[in-house]
Amino acid sequence: MTLASILAATFAGGVLSVVLAAAFSLTLLARWTPRLLAYAVGVLLGVAFLDVLPEAVAGAGAPRALEACLAGVLGFFLLEKAALWRHSHAGDEHAQERKPAGFMILVGNGLHNFVDGAVVAAAFLVGPTLGWTTALGVIAHEIPHEMGDFAVLLDAGYSKRAALFWNAASGASAVAGGVLGYAALERGRAGLPWVLALAAASFLYIAVADLIPELHRRGDAGGAALQVALIGAGVATAALAHAL
Repeated sequence: MTLASILAATFAGGVLSVVLAAAFSLTLLARWTPRLLAYAVGVLLGVAFLDVLPEAVAGAGAPRALEACLAGVLGFFLLEKAALWRHSHAGDEHAQERKPAGFMILVGNGLHNFVDGAVVAAAFLVGPTLGWTTALGVIAHEIPHEMGDFAVLLDAGYSKRAALFWNAASGASAVAGGVLGYAALERGRAGLPWVLALAAASFLYIAVADLIPELHRRGDAGGAALQVALIGAGVATAALAHAL
């Protein structure tokens, strides 16, 4: 039953989120992107602080769990720095050729989704409630993330159909991550709190470092109140999912 839930949740987070992102990116619904980003920020923060991090603290103790979360945030910062450096370096070498940038996006997205799948598996091994709320957080940030990937792939020369196919293929790595995470963590449950602490770090970093600055760039005086309301709605969604 647990493995079936992991398969369903990772498929939703890795593949269905790509389809939903395509609906926004490749149609007139793209104008709703800023609102979706604000809602995703709220869901990520809510899931991190209300579900995932408390479970990590319960399993490993507050000092160790919080230290692991801090290390995770710093680690994600270094990883993003490395990715940005490689992207900039590739752009210098291929000023006229965009394809390598698209390939890099697909590889990076595949690795990212694989880790997401392992995180979801770890959450389900703690309990179904944490599993589904973690999956909700993954889906909430994957949709705007995949929308950005679509923009890069289209700019790299991919057709709309090819961008959808390859993005979905890279998203399917979440299922593989979920299965392998389940097999590994089922035998080593002592490592679950550390995985959950890193998951909380991932959610916090994505919300604070990637999505919130984007909201600041897109927002205006009138839109700020709506962004705050949608962030609150996202937090409320995570709290409601936990309560249910």
